[in-house]
Amino acid sequence: MHFPQALLHLFLTLTGSRAFTVPARVTQNAPACNAAAIRSALKAITWDSDHAESLKPEYWADLAQTNLDWFKDFSVTTSGSFETGDVKWFEDGQLNACYNALDRHVLNGKGDKVAIIYEADEAGDVTKYTYSQTLARVSQIANMMKSEGVKKGDVVTVYMPMTPDVILTMLACARIGAVHSVVFAGFSEDAIADRIAAAESKFVFTTNVGLRGGRSIPLKKTVDNAIEKDRAKKFVEKVFLFKRTEEEVNFVEGRDIWADDLLAKQSTTCEAEVMNAEDPLFILYTSGSTGSPKGILHTTGGFSLYAMHTTKTSFDLQEDDIYACVADAGWITGHTYICYGPLLNGATTTVFESTPLYPDEGRYWDMVERLKINVFYTAPTAIRSLMRFGDESPKKYDLSSLRVLGSVGEPINPAAWDWYHNVIGGGRATVVDTYWQTETGGHVACNLPGIHDPKAGSCRGGTYGIDIGILDPQTGQEKVGNDVDGVLVIKKPWPGMARTVLGDHERFMTTYLQPYPGNYFAGDGARRDEDGYIWVTGRVDDVINSSGHRIGTAEVESALVADSSVAQAAVVGFPHDIKGEGIACYVTLNNGLEMTDDMKKSLKMAVRSSIGPFATPDLIINAPALPMTRSGKIMRRILRKIAGGENEFGDTSTLADPSCVPVLVENARS
Repeated sequence: MHFPQALLHLFLTLTGSRAFTVPARVTQNAPACNAAAIRSALKAITWDSDHAESLKPEYWADLAQTNLDWFKDFSVTTSGSFETGDVKWFEDGQLNACYNALDRHVLNGKGDKVAIIYEADEAGDVTKYTYSQTLARVSQIANMMKSEGVKKGDVVTVYMPMTPDVILTMLACARIGAVHSVVFAGFSEDAIADRIAAAESKFVFTTNVGLRGGRSIPLKKTVDNAIEKDRAKKFVEKVFLFKRTEEEVNFVEGRDIWADDLLAKQSTTCEAEVMNAEDPLFILYTSGSTGSPKGILHTTGGFSLYAMHTTKTSFDLQEDDIYACVADAGWITGHTYICYGPLLNGATTTVFESTPLYPDEGRYWDMVERLKINVFYTAPTAIRSLMRFGDESPKKYDLSSLRVLGSVGEPINPAAWDWYHNVIGGGRATVVDTYWQTETGGHVACNLPGIHDPKAGSCRGGTYGIDIGILDPQTGQEKVGNDVDGVLVIKKPWPGMARTVLGDHERFMTTYLQPYPGNYFAGDGARRDEDGYIWVTGRVDDVINSSGHRIGTAEVESALVADSSVAQAAVVGFPHDIKGEGIACYVTLNNGLEMTDDMKKSLKMAVRSSIGPFATPDLIINAPALPMTRSGKIMRRILRKIAGGENEFGDTSTLADPSCVPVLVENARS
């Protein structure tokens, strides 16, 4: 059914919406547009009232009742507050996240629909799994875990490459009520050991090796080394080992289990555990401004609903869409927007094992053409790295299937936005710039396709249910109106928010809820422009956002000073053309030692070994002295300016020794 464009404009005029700009999605097929496009236009007209309604608990109660299957209905929609730190959603309801992601779709006749498309490391090596096949495999993994003693409430550590089994293992944990703790498969053995110990995890899943960009990655060896550390060794009882290749690895009798062999003996049916809505679903560790990572805990009911809803609304997800988020399951993006969000919607999700540059810079676009991808979600870092190769590479491929292009991990700069929109999206596809965190569970700000006109670099404003405020950082008073800046907060609880930091609720309170009482503090600065659009200006704590990875400066500093040659270290972020932020390390060596190229390489390796390759410093700068105030505080703004190549440093009169600044400048340039 088609309607003349003139009728739409007539409707807008009659309803008094003369200031409304018809979204690109509506006008791209002018002079005619279909009913769905008109509905999108009408949603844009009513957005303010719709958003106001979404701030009420009744909005989420209705969504939960109509979009999720409950074993026992809830009678209490929400309770608790930011002030008391005891927020709960649907707390007396019972459900299962895996059942909602798989079983109900099979029961509703979608068993033959493709649930997962696996794009392996080698281009064109594709495997598809229907919802019925996915449910059977998940049930086998769940039964295997139960046969080896995994129980409801146990924490299962998952250190796996981007194959379907990492997603299926997460779902199997959810099915039996175990709590999964996925560790990015680029983390070091020390980082794994820390996470195992913090969660007292008795069970670990891994593979013999991982494949990425044509290289073999020794995952099992890394896990073995992690478990050999005393803090982890005392907890781990079983290691479930999948076989990615035929490469042989160390096998510990009595502890290690070849999962593929045991799975063949398992039933393909497994009853889903009845979970309370506030029961833990997963733990995910994220960097903080202190040395130890935070174990962010998400719960079953609220997270499931929020993941489902934001996937649907942020990407305008349609019934037959081929959806591809090319993140890693080791980060929250993989949890919400590869695993739970798409599958809860009954969509087709893509698991991408490789890199955007393997075997060449056309890998993403070749995949889009072959799989006919409609929604594509990646990070500005990847976009910028591909922009360097020019426009000719993507123009070799048919990208006409793309309708929505998502951006995640950091604000997307205007040049990357324009290239993404015009070269990749052909000027047709909407670019959705998403702002959110591990702690928020899903998007809390973005421009919604078909509703909001985007601005390059802006995440626009709060999504459904999210009431964003900008506060004065000193007084805590809200800055109302437009053309203001300050710190970004969320003023009302929402279902997808984290509930606590594992084993340290006080840290959760002091980090997120107590800095600005009555609000959730996101840790970022922001400004609201003259049109009411939100622009995130960056972290206000000591966390670097490098290639979309949040890296605590304290973690890097700890890794550096652990080296016997280092007396002191200060780490800051600085502007980086590809990564967004680079990592600059100012290092003071012990007396008598000289900073050489070999020393710099050694220190970079120390950080890689302690945290992981993604945290490798970009700059190691010799710092005979650091710019400290008379009270002993390091003036980090000066260090950021030096690393960024600036020459104006503002007032340095409060420094105990201003003469150290030109020395640092010279060393940074050499």
